[in-house]
Amino acid sequence: MSEPSREARADALLGTAHDDSRRLKVFLGAAAGVGKTYAMLSAARELKRQGVDVVVGLVETHGRAETAALLEGLEVLPRRKVNYQGRDFTEFDLDAALERRPAVLLVDELAHSNLPGGRHERRWQDIAELLDAGIEVYTALNVQHLESLHDQVRRITGVSVRERVPDAFLDRARDIVLVDLPPRELIGRLKQGKVYVPETAAAALDAFFSPTNLGALRELAMDTMARHVDSDLRESMLARGGTMPVRRRVLAAIDGHAQSEYLVRVARRIAERRGAPWSVAFVDTGARLEPARRERLEAALRLARRLGGDTVVLRGATIADELLAHADREGVGQILLGRTRERLLARMVGRSLTQQLLRRGAHLELTIIATPSERAASRRRLRFPGGRGSRGEYAYATLATLVALALSFVADRYLSVANLSLIFLTAVLAVAVRTRMAVAVYTAILCFLGDNFFFAPPRYTLAIANFDDVLAVSLFLIVALVCSHLATRLASQVESLRSAQVQSRALLALGQRLATSADAEGIRKVGAAALAQALRGEAAILVRDAGSRLQVAACAPREFALSAQDLAAADWSERHAAQAGRHTDTLNAAPCWMLPFGGEDNRLGVAALHFAADSSAPDQEQRSLALAMVQDIGQALERARLADELEGARVQGETERLRNALLSSVSHDLRSPLASMIGAADTLASYGEQLPPGERRELLEAILGEGQRLDRYIQNLLDMTRLGHGTLKLNRDWTDVAEIVAAAVGRLCKLFPTLRVETMLPSDTLLLFVHPALIEQALFNILENAARFSPADEAVQLVVRGEGDRLLIDVSDRGPGIPEAERALIFDMFYSVSRGDRASQGTGLGLAICRGMIGAHGGSVEALPRDGGGTTIRITLPLPPPPDRAP
Repeated sequence: MSEPSREARADALLGTAHDDSRRLKVFLGAAAGVGKTYAMLSAARELKRQGVDVVVGLVETHGRAETAALLEGLEVLPRRKVNYQGRDFTEFDLDAALERRPAVLLVDELAHSNLPGGRHERRWQDIAELLDAGIEVYTALNVQHLESLHDQVRRITGVSVRERVPDAFLDRARDIVLVDLPPRELIGRLKQGKVYVPETAAAALDAFFSPTNLGALRELAMDTMARHVDSDLRESMLARGGTMPVRRRVLAAIDGHAQSEYLVRVARRIAERRGAPWSVAFVDTGARLEPARRERLEAALRLARRLGGDTVVLRGATIADELLAHADREGVGQILLGRTRERLLARMVGRSLTQQLLRRGAHLELTIIATPSERAASRRRLRFPGGRGSRGEYAYATLATLVALALSFVADRYLSVANLSLIFLTAVLAVAVRTRMAVAVYTAILCFLGDNFFFAPPRYTLAIANFDDVLAVSLFLIVALVCSHLATRLASQVESLRSAQVQSRALLALGQRLATSADAEGIRKVGAAALAQALRGEAAILVRDAGSRLQVAACAPREFALSAQDLAAADWSERHAAQAGRHTDTLNAAPCWMLPFGGEDNRLGVAALHFAADSSAPDQEQRSLALAMVQDIGQALERARLADELEGARVQGETERLRNALLSSVSHDLRSPLASMIGAADTLASYGEQLPPGERRELLEAILGEGQRLDRYIQNLLDMTRLGHGTLKLNRDWTDVAEIVAAAVGRLCKLFPTLRVETMLPSDTLLLFVHPALIEQALFNILENAARFSPADEAVQLVVRGEGDRLLIDVSDRGPGIPEAERALIFDMFYSVSRGDRASQGTGLGLAICRGMIGAHGGSVEALPRDGGGTTIRITLPLPPPPDRAP
C-alpha cells in the first residue's frame, strides 16, 4: 500500500468536481422487458417537475401502454426519415438534438445499429457526440450487449449477439442504474404480451427467455454494476486523499493465433476487477506471418481498442526481452500469456518464453491463460501416453536407462563406480514417479546390470573382482528397489488425491450450475454437459414423451444415434430404477451405459453414457462419480418438478379467481337483459290485445334494446376468448379513418339517440392498413364507455389527427374522471370501479378488448385526464405510407 501521488489526487478531484465528460446515465438490465425504458422515463418526468429542460430524443415503447403514458407532457423530437432498400424507416435525428441542445436528452436502446445514411454506424457513437457537445444523456442497455461479455453470453445462451457496445464507452457513465426483475416475473410479463407481440413472445420463451438464461444474465448485470460501484469508490477515496493500492498496468501478450481474442477479453475482465489500466502487446521478431495469422492478430488488436485498452507492437529479436523492457517502461505489474507453442528442446534447456519470464521477471505477476481448446488437450495428456501396463511405459524406462548409461560414460573418467551408481539411481527415481512399481523394478534391474557390466571391474562381464565394488553395486540394487517402491507408492497416493479432487470439483461445479437452472430443460442440458465433460465421453438424457416413448431431451457434446438395444436398455433401467446396458450385467449388448434418475415411484428419465468402442470399462472411481452426478441431477429434476407443481397450483388458483369473476359478471349482466326480455314478452303474450299500440311498441323496443345489449356482452366475451387464445386473425385492408369513425358513431347514435357527438376529422385523407371491423369495434367500445358516463347536457368529443408516423384518436367525456392510480388498471379484465369511466356492474371486458385489438395492430390505448374535468381515452395506431394506388 502507498500514498496516492499529488498528480493522482488532483486528477481525481478534477474528475469529481468538474465531471463534464461523464454526463451519461445508463439504465442497465439483464434482458428486454425488465423496465429500463419505464424507469428512464420516470426519472425524466421527475426532472421535468424540478424545472430541468428534458427532451425525448428517441424512446421505443414497443406498444406498452404504461410506458407510452409516461411520454405525456414531455417534448419529443421528430425522427429522421430514412429510405432503405425501398422501405421507409425512422431513426434518431442527431442534428436536431444538437440544434435543440437540451439539458437532458433521452436516447433509448444504446446498442442499436443505425441504418445506412446516418453520420455514425452505431447509436453509441451518436451519444458520444452528444456527450462531447456537453449534453447530458439518459439511455438504456441490456447486459448481453457489452463487448467484453460476448464469449460468456454466447456460452450461456447459445446466441451470438451482433450489436455490441465497447466497455470503454460504459466507463464514461457517471451513473449506472440497475433495473432488475426476477426471471419468473419477467416470463410472466412476456406471456401477458407486455414485452413482445404474442408470436414473437412464444419464440422468445422457447429460445432466449428461459429461467436458466435469465438467471445467468441477471448475475452478469449485477456483477457489472458492482464493478462500476468499486470503480467509483476508488476514485472517491483517491479524491479524498485516501490510501489506495498502486494500480499497476495489466499487459496481455498475444501471438496472433486462434485464441488471441479470447486472451484480450480475459485481460479486460481482470483489469476491470482490479481497477487498473491495461494494454495488449505483440512482439514482431521479423518472421513472416501467414495471412490468416496476420488477420487474427489485427482482429484481436481492434477488439482491444474497442474494449478500451491500449495496443502496441514491439519489435525485437527476443520476445521475452521486449516484453520485460516494455513492462519496465510502462509500469506493468501483471503479464497475461496464453499457452505458448514451445519446442521440447527449448523447455529442456530452460529457454521457453514462460521460463525466461519466470526467471527474469521476478518483480512481475505472470498469469498463464489456458484457452478452452488447450485445456481439452491438456486433459488428454494427463495420463502417460499408452496408458498403464502398456509398452510405452517400458519404452520410457528403457530410454531413461540408456540416457543414464550415456551420462555415465561421459562421467566415467571423473567419478568412481559408487558415484556412477547415483546417476543410475536418479534414472530409477525418474521412472518410479511416472509409472508403476513393476516398471520401476524393471528399470532398477536394467540399471544394475548396466552398471555391473560396463563400469564394475572387470568390465564387460557380470563378474566383480573387488569386494568394495560388490558392496557398492549390491547396495545400489537394494536402494534402487526401495526408492522405486517408495516413489511408486507416493505417486499412487498423489494420483488418488488427484482423482478425489477431480471428483469433488466435478460435483461442486455440477451443483453450482444446477443451482442456476430453474427449469427441467436447463437442468437436463447442464447435466448432460457435466456428465460428458467429467467422464470424457458422450452423454444424453432421455425422458418419456406424451406417447410414453423415451426421447432424447438433451445431449453433449453432440448428438449421437441410439440403437434399438439402447432404447430397450433405457426402458428397462427406468422401469426398474437400476443400471443397464454396457458395462453391466443387464442387456450389456447395448452400446450405451444407462443410469436412471429417481426411483421406481418417481421416474424422471435415464442418462445414456456412450464411450469409444475401444475404451476400457469405467473403473470404480468413474462409476462412483457417475452415480453421484446422476443422483444430484435427479434431485435437481425433482426440485424442478415440485416447483412446476407449485406454479401450476398458483395458476389454477388464479384461473379459479378469474372464473369466479366471470360467473359473477355473467350472473348480473346477462341475467338482467334476459329478465327484462322475458318480462316484456310475457306481458305481450298475456295482455297483447288489451294494451294500447304505444305500450306494445315500447315493450317491443325494450325487447329489442335488451337483446342488443345481451348481444354486445356475448360478443365481448367471444372477442376476449379469441384474444386470450391467440386465434384472432387480422384481415388487413386499406381503409379511410373517416369511414371507421362514421360507422362507430352511427352505431352509437342508434344506442343513445339523444347523445351529442362532436367529431373533428383532418382535412386530408388518412389511410390505415388494418382490420376495419376490429378497429371499429374497439372505437365503439370506447365511445359507448364515454356515453354512459357523460352528463346528459354534455357532448362526447372525438378528435382524429396524425402526428408523423402515428395516428391519434381521442375520445373525451365530461364524466367524473378516473384517479391517476387506476388509469392503467381499467384495461385489465374484470376490473371495475364505482367511479370514473366504468360502472361497478360492468363486465370489465370492453376496454380490455380494446387494448387487445389495438395492440394486435401494433398500437396502444391509454387513459388521460381531460382539462376541465373528465377523461380522454387515446388510441394510437401506426400510420404507414399510403399505397401507390388507392384501394
